[in-house]
Amino acid sequence: MNAWHAPWFYWAIGIAVGFPLALIVLTELGHNLARRNSRMTRQVSLLRNYLLPLGALLLLLVKASQIPAGDVPVRMLTTLFGFLVLLVVVSGLNATVFEGAPADSWRKRLPGIFLDVARFAVIGTGVALMLSWVWGVRVGGLFTALGVTSVVIGLMLQNSVGQIVSGLFMLFEQPFRINDWLDTGTAKGRVVEVNWRAVHIDTGSGMRIMPNSMLATTSFTNLSRPPGTHKLSLTTTFSAADPPDRVCALLTRTASGLPQLATGVVPRSVPVGGAEYRTSFALNSPADDGGARSTFLRWIWYAARREGLHLDGADDDYSTAERVESALRTVVAPALRLSMDEQRLLHSRARLVRYGADEIVEYAGQVPAGMTFLVAGSVQLTATADDGSVTVIGTLAEGSFLGLTALTRQPNLAGAHALGEVTALEIDREHLEPLVMREPVLLQNFGRIIEERRNKVRQARCGERAGETPVKAALSVVHTERGPARHGAPMQRSQ
Repeated sequence: MNAWHAPWFYWAIGIAVGFPLALIVLTELGHNLARRNSRMTRQVSLLRNYLLPLGALLLLLVKASQIPAGDVPVRMLTTLFGFLVLLVVVSGLNATVFEGAPADSWRKRLPGIFLDVARFAVIGTGVALMLSWVWGVRVGGLFTALGVTSVVIGLMLQNSVGQIVSGLFMLFEQPFRINDWLDTGTAKGRVVEVNWRAVHIDTGSGMRIMPNSMLATTSFTNLSRPPGTHKLSLTTTFSAADPPDRVCALLTRTASGLPQLATGVVPRSVPVGGAEYRTSFALNSPADDGGARSTFLRWIWYAARREGLHLDGADDDYSTAERVESALRTVVAPALRLSMDEQRLLHSRARLVRYGADEIVEYAGQVPAGMTFLVAGSVQLTATADDGSVTVIGTLAEGSFLGLTALTRQPNLAGAHALGEVTALEIDREHLEPLVMREPVLLQNFGRIIEERRNKVRQARCGERAGETPVKAALSVVHTERGPARHGAPMQRSQ
């Protein structure tokens, strides 16, 4: 009967009943959070495996066993319990308030240095409370000493501290993030690290370390904000005798084929006087600046010479009579079985052109003006699928020809771009039609090849083919076609 009235009895019953129930509840809660991939799973696990058993043990020792709270073992267990509480509180706040914050909220933009300071403040306050309540240490004098010392140090280092504070305020505003591109006037590159003291900028030629205080007191440009609006402007010079409209059309068409070009953006070229032209276009990222610049300048060198324009006032004398005659004899004549008289007839009507690496030779969906015979280099054919993806359907090497649909006034079946530098011989449609029309067998064979190409490109776009996987169907679109061209001569690969 005395046990019913003893104070330890009810604590013992409460611990014996409450601890298993709390353990079951936390176990089910932890499993539920783990199934949902919640950020609080780790905190619940700490609470179940460490904090709850240690709290039950302390209650059992102090309340049920009546052990004085001032004993050293109890104080040590209480201190360990306090550290576990701090760990759960700090990690729980970080998981709920900051890790799960929306991308555009102030919590997500808060720099890591402020989070570290807040964690240290919480931990310091918790340690001070444990020292005061558990061990009986008078912390008031300690805080007073720390305050006076802080004032003295602040007065001594007010300039340095002011720079650090200004840098911290700049980080709090967060005008840039990791992987943003900055132009500070003295450095231009990508932000790779931000800490309490400096910003690390990868300039491509080294790592530039910019102090936060310097960025806070000077102006700089964030090239990545807003995203997708980075523009590149390039100036080129042509001869004063070149028609401005033709030059602008050439520059715009060349820039439209750049792989770094932002989606849905149309380049713009305008004359700026002095035979100079400025071409502007948007890029996906400032990281594409160098690649887009070099590719555009390289492509425009080839394109200007093909169009008969004079980039930097230079003339193109590559298409000489000797080179044209050699290309007709070695490439065109075997493909079309031309006689010597027919070859001589085409001498003044054919011209040699060159394409740069990755430059577009023919556009899908456009009617070619003539046929293109590959003299040197190779060309890759591609087809655009229904979902917008580009599929490689074959490669044409030396001796092959493009633009077969020019004879039928139909659009190209596939796009073509150069693999490395390509030298080709171009012959307009009106000069080839008389030669083809006189040969019914050749014309019939061309029609058969065009129809086969159309069917195969359609199969590659759909990604389906009877008895083959989509990859096999795409890779088998372009093969060497062999059949009678003229007097049983083999046909070359063609588009």
